[in-house]
Amino acid sequence: MELDLSPKLPKKVYGGDGGSYFAWCPEELPMLKQGNIGAAKLALEKHGFAIPRYSDSSKVAYVLQGSGTAGIVLPEQEEKVIEIKQGDSIALPFGVVTWWFNNQDTELVILFLGETHKGHKAGQFTEFYLTGSNGIFTGFSTEFVGRAWDLDENTVKKLVGSQTGNGIVKLDASFKMPQPKKEHREGFVLNCLEAPLDVDIKDGGRVVVLNTKNLPLVGEVGFGADLVRIDAHSMCSPGFSCDSALQVTYIVGGSGRVQVVGADGKRVLETHIKAGSLFIVPRFFVVSKIADSDGMSWFSIVTTPDPIFTHLAGRTSVWKALSPEVLQAAFKVTPEVENSFRSRRTADAIFFPPSN
Repeated sequence: MELDLSPKLPKKVYGGDGGSYFAWCPEELPMLKQGNIGAAKLALEKHGFAIPRYSDSSKVAYVLQGSGTAGIVLPEQEEKVIEIKQGDSIALPFGVVTWWFNNQDTELVILFLGETHKGHKAGQFTEFYLTGSNGIFTGFSTEFVGRAWDLDENTVKKLVGSQTGNGIVKLDASFKMPQPKKEHREGFVLNCLEAPLDVDIKDGGRVVVLNTKNLPLVGEVGFGADLVRIDAHSMCSPGFSCDSALQVTYIVGGSGRVQVVGADGKRVLETHIKAGSLFIVPRFFVVSKIADSDGMSWFSIVTTPDPIFTHLAGRTSVWKALSPEVLQAAFKVTPEVENSFRSRRTADAIFFPPSN
């Protein structure tokens, strides 16, 4: 069966004056369903409020643009009110209740990537809203709600029926939301634009990896993530995940070219990618990217907490590990050609700046 790996843009699911919620559809991006991956994006206008909700999937949230406030409630714990800004990553395990608010002029845009293997629909997040026209308590009778909260019928009707918005609402400018606390960010948020770099190649690229050391909740969501930035015309070395992990990639900024090669040496994707698009690399397939003149950055999740990659270029590539005789026989080339091949790309790097 032919794989459709072409990058896709999300579709609007719902929204209004306060903002919009977008999602990538498994029908348009089949690898979402095959890999049990969900992907969505929340865009809040000024005073936009994404009402409290929880999901059937664990996720990583990444702030693509703007700044604002988030509320996070872990099971049986107190609410954490956190200031969020561009570059922030937040791990959201199962059972977490969240809300999001934009109090700035700039649109607040948040990306969500996660696994759906325990979800109701493969390749798609299902959100459960605590309030609003589709909130969970609208489905209960006034008797059940009244007994649960020890309220009279009139109060129940006001409490449950007053909010007619759906998912996202716009608050009055005079309404005061809770103020974030600086200490609440610790252990919940890692800013990928400010964090120490895990990889830094001059004129090549930089990587920040989310792991249990710099963001402990990553261990609870069950998969890893990273932010990769490569400079103009630089190349990300061809490589593959050697531990059966899928790579789910959202292009944050810039543009460039990507090629993916699968079984039998077949190139299954060759395309130009730009900011806003999402694509998925299947297990064991080899991927490589080259940035345009504006460079390129992407945020990815890899469907294992501690991914292991094999790179096919650079000093640490698998080619350098193989003996010269094996390479001569495998490529069917002379020792001179093999030596030329082996002696190139001796740097311990996964990003290659453009040749002079």
